[in-house]
Amino acid sequence: IWYSPMEHLTVRNLTFQGPLGELTEYEFLPLYSSLEQIISLDGSMKVLTLEHVRNKVYYFNQEIVYRQFSEMNIVSLTIYDAYMPHMLCPSRTSSFQYLNFSHNALTDELFQNCGTLTDLKLLILQRNKFESLSKVSFMTSRMKSLNYLDMSNNLLSHDAPDVQCQWSESLTELDLSSNQLTESVFECLPVNVKKLDLQNNQVTSVPKGMAELKSLKELNLASNRLADLPGCGGFTSLGFLNIEMNLILTPSADFFQSCPKIRELQAGQNPFKCSCELQDFIRLERQSGGKLFGWPSAYV
Repeated sequence: IWYSPMEHLTVRNLTFQGPLGELTEYEFLPLYSSLEQIISLDGSMKVLTLEHVRNKVYYFNQEIVYRQFSEMNIVSLTIYDAYMPHMLCPSRTSSFQYLNFSHNALTDELFQNCGTLTDLKLLILQRNKFESLSKVSFMTSRMKSLNYLDMSNNLLSHDAPDVQCQWSESLTELDLSSNQLTESVFECLPVNVKKLDLQNNQVTSVPKGMAELKSLKELNLASNRLADLPGCGGFTSLGFLNIEMNLILTPSADFFQSCPKIRELQAGQNPFKCSCELQDFIRLERQSGGKLFGWPSAYV
C-alpha cells in the first residue's frame, strides 16, 4: 500500500505483538514489518492516521519507533489513543503541518527546545498529561507557523507568576478548556490570540491591569466560577463572550458600555437574582440591539 499512489491512509485497532525479551533494533523492526512500510520515507503518502494502537512487545527501545515517526516526510500525522508517552523532535526541518497526538500519555517534555517544526500549523494534544502552561508556551515558541493549538482535557495550571511565558507569535486560536486553570492564566496567554477557549476551568475573575489581548475576538469562559461579567478593558476587539454556567447573581449594567464591540453574549444558566441591577442590565441590553443570546428561556 505504501508504495502505491495513495496519499491518505487510516489504520484503526492496530496491535503489535512479539516475543518477550530485550530486542535490538535489527530484531525489533522485522516484527513491525507493516509499521516499517508505513513509516518508510520514500512513498507518496501525505496523511497518515493511526487510531487505537496497542503494543504487546514489552521490551524494546521505544526511541526506534519515535524516531521513525518523527522523520516521516508527510504533511499530516495522527496517532490517537496509543498510550504514547513521548515523541522525538525531528532531526531536520520537518514537513509536518498537522499533528494530532490526542488521548495519549504525553507530558510537558514534549518538543521542548525543538526548532524543526517550523511549518506546523495545527497541533492537537487533548487528553494527555500536560501540567505546566508555561512549558506548553515554551514548546510553541519556535513553531513559527503555528495557528491552532488544542490543549483541552489535560491537567494544566499556571502557578509560576515569575516565569515569562513565550508563545509562538503566529498562534491565533487556543483551546485550554477542561483543565485546572485559575485567573492566573491571564498572565500566560499568546499576545496575538483571536479565539480563546477557557471553558470548564476554575477562573473566578478576569484580573484588571492584565496584559492586553488586542486581537481577541472570541472568549469562552463557560463553566467557571465567575461572580460577575468581565469587562473588556483588556479585550478591545472582543465580539463574542460565553459566560454560561457560572455564579453570576447580578450582572453589571455597565458591561455593554465597556464592551462596545460585543455582538453576542451567552450568559444563560447563571443563578440570576431579580434586582434593580439585573433590570438595568436587561434594559441596556435591549438598547444595544438585543445581543443577549437565548433570552429569556435560558435565564430563568
